[in-house]
Amino acid sequence: MKHHHDSHSDDCCKHHVVHDRVEPNSPFWQTVAHATLHCLTGCVIGELLGLMIGVSLGLHPYVSMALSTMLAYISGFSLTIFPLMRSTGLTLSSAFQAIWVGEVISIGVMELIMNAIDYHMGGIRTGSISNLLFWEALAVAVPAGYIAAFPVNAWLIKRELKKCH
Repeated sequence: MKHHHDSHSDDCCKHHVVHDRVEPNSPFWQTVAHATLHCLTGCVIGELLGLMIGVSLGLHPYVSMALSTMLAYISGFSLTIFPLMRSTGLTLSSAFQAIWVGEVISIGVMELIMNAIDYHMGGIRTGSISNLLFWEALAVAVPAGYIAAFPVNAWLIKRELKKCH
């Protein structure tokens, strides 16, 4: 099924096929950086909401991490599916089918790393979002999630399992 993209998507996606170059400023690496940042945006929205709810309610850290992961998937998928549906006219089901593999893997890697860092730094165990450690752990976890997902997204894009939408 061929998808029609809006002009922003066309600019972003036109270089998603990997050529045998590895220059850091190549269109491929720019696409990977954009796709990873887009994924991170969705993850951070869900991650932050889930951790804030979990810590504020005094939930067990594992419950808080599960909640933040679930919300990261919801927000990450929403930030991809709805714009894709608007720009292409795809149904919800078709849009989901077009993006689910890449999003599941990319968000999963980000969430695994971000939750692990937050847990080990103690941010999720602070008992209050007003505790500086909560925010310090998040400040370390977010860029770590990006760094961890960057090569994963490069692999997914190279194999056309993920596209920049």
